[in-house]
Amino acid sequence: MNIQKMYTAVDVHVNGEAFRVMKDVPCKYYYSLEQLNEQFSGELAEEMKLLLNEPRGFIGLNGCIVVSSIYNEVDAAVLFFNHEGSVPLHYGGIVAVITMLLESGYLKKRESNQYKIETLCGIFLVHAYVENDEVISVSFESKLCYMIEKNLQVGNVSYSLIQADKVYAVVEKGAYSPEIRMENISELKRWGEATLQAIQKQSLIKRLILVDPSQKEKNHIKSITFHEDNFIVRSPGFVSTIVSYVHALFKNDYMADKPFKNESIFNSFITVEKVKKEELGYIFRFESRGFITGMQTFLLDPTDLFPAGFLLK
Repeated sequence: MNIQKMYTAVDVHVNGEAFRVMKDVPCKYYYSLEQLNEQFSGELAEEMKLLLNEPRGFIGLNGCIVVSSIYNEVDAAVLFFNHEGSVPLHYGGIVAVITMLLESGYLKKRESNQYKIETLCGIFLVHAYVENDEVISVSFESKLCYMIEKNLQVGNVSYSLIQADKVYAVVEKGAYSPEIRMENISELKRWGEATLQAIQKQSLIKRLILVDPSQKEKNHIKSITFHEDNFIVRSPGFVSTIVSYVHALFKNDYMADKPFKNESIFNSFITVEKVKKEELGYIFRFESRGFITGMQTFLLDPTDLFPAGFLLK
């Protein structure tokens, strides 16, 4: 066994999403986070993917690599990745990383409760509150989220295009879409796959959000997000929530000065607040919490019968 290929990871759960956070991953000298990302995307891409695949991981598991930042004022730098490869930004991953760093003792609690985390999309000022050695709350501001185009039509479906980390299509539940309930999961998957494929014929998107606005008077929606590989996000989704909020703001359906709650098909919630309006769109504030679920050490054995791992879909 080649024991040089050994990785220690902390698994963290954030609002229905799972993250595998790794620190002290072997890497060469780097002069920027972008250059380090190129290293991991090349030399260690297969090993990183293997740590997310079965039997060590599962579909939907996200990876976070924590390293020292080149900036003295920044507490840590992080690269995000999933089964498809590098991800420039994952808001839930920021919650997972700051939770792991504080609860594992890599970072000391500060009176200000303020910490800085560097990502490929910039440096985030994170407020993390610790009580009895547990991180009980994490909050920070999003990047800009804005409407590209609204009131588009494909067949009997009306949709909007909204830019966040990528372009999302947003569809409000109507007569032709299923109720967002667990007992309808198979019907929802079929609807999501067919609708996404139809929209992709006229718009370059990889994500579709179905929104149920039936409780809009309470600033409360229910949503489900579909990926183009027919994967359904199990959480309300940080990005899905702000994208849905922007969709609602342009429809004037919600009070902009009140918290906005998004519920998933699994009845978990994310609440966000609008911070400010920019010329193009909006910036939001998240508040969430992460829970460490385990710490593991992985030995990647070249004699493994499943050298590339596998995924159950």
